[in-house]
This record gives sequence, C-alpha cells and structure tokens, in this order.
Amino acid sequence: MNNMIQVGIVGYGVIGKRVAEAIKNQPDMALAGVADVAADWRILGAVTQQIPLYAADASASQRMREAGFHLSGSLDDLLGISDIVVDCTPKRVGASNAERYRAAGKAFILHGGEKHEVTGHSFVAEANYASAVGRRATRVVSCNTTSIVRTLGALKRAGLLKRARGTLLRRATDPWESHLGGIMNTVLPEPSIPSHQGPDARSVDPDLDVVTMAVAVPTTIAHVHYWAVDMTRSASKEEVLETFSRSSRIALIKGSTGLTAPNVVKELMADSGRPHDSLYEVGLWSDMLHVEGAELFYAYMVDNQAIVIPETIDAIRALGISGVPASESIAMTDASLGVGAPFASKKWPLS
Repeated sequence: MNNMIQVGIVGYGVIGKRVAEAIKNQPDMALAGVADVAADWRILGAVTQQIPLYAADASASQRMREAGFHLSGSLDDLLGISDIVVDCTPKRVGASNAERYRAAGKAFILHGGEKHEVTGHSFVAEANYASAVGRRATRVVSCNTTSIVRTLGALKRAGLLKRARGTLLRRATDPWESHLGGIMNTVLPEPSIPSHQGPDARSVDPDLDVVTMAVAVPTTIAHVHYWAVDMTRSASKEEVLETFSRSSRIALIKGSTGLTAPNVVKELMADSGRPHDSLYEVGLWSDMLHVEGAELFYAYMVDNQAIVIPETIDAIRALGISGVPASESIAMTDASLGVGAPFASKKWPLS
C-alpha cells in the first residue's frame, strides 16, 4: 500500500513489543523502528525480528553498543523518519517526552500511565475515534479504563445505561516483574473512593455516571471487575447479552465450558496461537451475568498487557489522517489481530 504510516515506538517493554508486532500486521502501517534505554534481554525480541533499534538517550547509546547491539541511530533519528510516535515508556516518562515530540513536529500517542491533560484527549476506539481524527496527540487510556468504556459504552449505545458502580480486583504487578515486588498474603485497597478509573473513563465519555473502587490482589495474570448497573428500564438477560455481543471487543465467555478463571482463559489464548497469550477483548462471563428488572450485575477479566493494543492501532489511524472511519479501522485491526476468535468458533461455542 502506498502512503504507509511510518510509526516509531519509544519503549520496547510489555506494551511496546506488542504494539510493534501489531503494527507489522497492518496493511497501511510500517514500523520505522523502536527506541529504548535497555541493554539486556528485554530488547532481544527487536533484534531477533530485525527491527531497527535506536537509543533513547546518549547514555543508553553507549550501554547498548557496549552490550553488542547494533544501533540505527538516536531517538532524534527515529523521529526524523516517523510520521507518528507511540510512546510505551513507564509512567511519567511519556509526559516528559511529549515536549520533545511536539518540538519535532510529530503526532504522538501516550498511554494510560500519563494524565489526560498531557494530550488533552483520551482515546477508546468505539467511543470517540472521530474526535481524535486530525489531532496531534492522544492518550490511549489504561487497561481497566479501556474495559470500562467498552462495556458501559455498549450499554449506553443501546440506551440501557443509567449509572454504574464497579469494584476492581487489580493484579499486583506484571508477570515478568513478579520476582521484584508485589503483595503476598494480603490485599491492598486503593486509598480513596472513587478510585481513579471512573474519572478516567469520563475523560473519554463525560456523560458516563460511573464510580469505581479498587483493591490490588496477589496475582499477576489479569484484573477482574464486578459491576452493578442501574439500567434505564427493565431488560432481559438475553437482551443485555445481545447488546454486549454487538461490540467485537467484548468476548462473551462461559464458565460452564471450563473458562472459569483468568488463568484458564489465558491458556486458551496460548492454545489458539495468540501472540504473548494475548486477550485483546474484555472477557465477560455470560453465564454469570444476572438481571433483576432494571438492575444488571456482571463480571469480566482484563488482560492488562493486551487490551490496549487494538486501541493503539486505531489511534494511529486516527492521528495519521488516513481517511479510514472508525468502523473500518476497528474491522481492519480486529481482522489483523484475530479479535473474536476462537470465541466465535462453531465447533465449540465458548460463548
């Protein structure tokens, strides 16, 4: 395809390496390269895949060269050949980098560890893709906020959402860092109610009446949410499930098929050939969902390492002024990542 969007990635960690892999599967994007400061095993994946590697700063350049890594240049060099920059660095680093991207005249995407104010726009594709088109910057919200906007957005589009109250059981740390810290033999409540995810969801959709509470638990695999929703009217369980099924990025799963916990769902993703065992969808337990008149109760899991990947790809198209509307971009991204499979399998109806 002509006029491929050249994308540079800064930060080749948990999110960055997954975004890089997704970009390589897009028909309208090209991966210009990745910049990082690591000089160890964390960037070996980029080297193995022959992705051009850049040093994010001068001190990193020396360390990386001494470790034997071939560098294609500096971060400035990567910015020079990129149309859009996707910043996947740790919390607060992206906010610091933002001025550098602006000075270079590059459109850029940050992630949920940064505050809404840094970009002035927060992104979830099904909710506000159109408002990102033509902007110079956006923030793909956090994994938990993405799941909230997807699920409540589905109810809102169906005219069913009045208000929502959710409790989040948050994984303590990423799997690869579980030897460095975390919590054991206890849980750690977030120190304030509401927790930050509800206000963050309103940065995407100000009309959402949502309050969240959160507690960190001793697991590294995924987050689990429990929601109590007041609907605008009475509805059947079947109608609510049909409403959720209209979103390609909500997977209705059945505990009765054995998918009773996040670790089992992640194993299914591995068996299905998903890269990094990724669950891009919200994994919502359909047989657990309960309706009492106009009250709705449901639970789902969030793969904190994967759910924002399709959103990031759609954000690239929006900022890249590709002319691709939201529905077409979502369909392209879903097809490239295999979103919806294997849940739509006719051989074994998991949903």
